Amino acid sequence: MAYGIGPISGCHVNPAVSFGVLMAGRMSVGEFIGYVIAQVLGALVGAAVLYLILSGKASGWSGGLGQNGWGAGYLGEYNVVSAFVFEAVATFVFLVCILGVTQKTNPTHIHGLAGLAIGLTLTAIHIVGINVTGVSVNPARSLGPALIGFATNPQALSQVWLFIVAPLIGAGVAGLLFSSGILEVKADAR
Repeated sequence: MAYGIGPISGCHVNPAVSFGVLMAGRMSVGEFIGYVIAQVLGALVGAAVLYLILSGKASGWSGGLGQNGWGAGYLGEYNVVSAFVFEAVATFVFLVCILGVTQKTNPTHIHGLAGLAIGLTLTAIHIVGINVTGVSVNPARSLGPALIGFATNPQALSQVWLFIVAPLIGAGVAGLLFSSGILEVKADAR
């Protein structure tokens, strides 16, 4: 997706990414609001399409839509603290990668490899955390399935706050570290 729609929108399909970019000073508040509205609407449409497909199963379907969660009965049954820390730290790592490789002074950006680095980072985050929360690092990705799939998994909606708050904290910290110059790729970095 970074290569497909990156030239159009910067591949902003994630409110946490847009928030980190905002905090880094690379986006206006107005742009941020517009992006988040589009991201949430996209997540709702995506979850509705998935619901429509899955509900057409001849033998019936009572599963979820990939909702994120934590606690008893959910994947590795991690507690809320583990889930919160994972989502905040994973989103921080994701945003450090995104903000770093998309700096105009970064050779990765110059040579068109940013999308590869971002995709591999997201893959690593999923490998590490899929059993903890199902991995969100994207508030829209969690909100869409929680709202559309409420009938089959009402617990997801009661837990969705974590998948909004923790990623925004992680992304915000990364963005502030870049805007302050603490994390900055120098043109002569090797």
